[in-house]
Amino acid sequence: MSPEGHILIVDDDAEIRRLAGKFLREHGHKVTSAQDAREMREAMAAGPVDLIILDIMLPGVSGLDLCRDLRRSSNVPIIMLTARGSDVDRIVGLELGADDYLAKPFNPRELLARIHAVLRRTRPSDAVPTVGGSNLKFSGWTLDTRRRELTNPEGAVVDLSTGEYDLLLTFLEHPQRVLNRDQLMDAAKNRTATGFDRAIDIQVSRLRKKLESHGTLEMVKTVRGAGYFFAPEVERS
Repeated sequence: MSPEGHILIVDDDAEIRRLAGKFLREHGHKVTSAQDAREMREAMAAGPVDLIILDIMLPGVSGLDLCRDLRRSSNVPIIMLTARGSDVDRIVGLELGADDYLAKPFNPRELLARIHAVLRRTRPSDAVPTVGGSNLKFSGWTLDTRRRELTNPEGAVVDLSTGEYDLLLTFLEHPQRVLNRDQLMDAAKNRTATGFDRAIDIQVSRLRKKLESHGTLEMVKTVRGAGYFFAPEVERS
């Protein structure tokens, strides 16, 4: 991984690719550009990418479809770009696994700040694990915080997006306690979602589906008017 990160910009607007790419390079990032799905796949096949800036409105295969496809095989962080004023695209993008979104036109400095925030959340931490080990266990599941890897009771690894991992870790660090949306956004370092409360609801819904897809009883409970409650006991090993 490069010191600041390899950023792939996928946008059919050549001027956005040029200006955003120039700004990010000036701030230490390696940047590759693509104008459509084909060029994006070629760029990813050529070498590792640390983060993708993905426009929703692309010719041919849309950014939303690409996001869905990426999440089937990769946990690479994704920041969606949208020119639409409606929240619908943002909601769908988050549901498909995007880590953040930014509306056009955007300030390059805001884009840079969001990139840095997402990279901080996704890069492995070199911090010394807390006493008791780096594995958090609950109801037969295990979250390895060193490897950022979730294993189900059958021993299979379950893919998590950056947002889902941050949210699950927050619940595991505060089990059997009601957490409201603001607390979840703060604890999960997801302040980019400020003013868009449904972002947390969407993340919770996605995480809940993954945890319950293996026949596990409801773990994340909704407390009407208060927030969310993680029911299982958690052990560190």
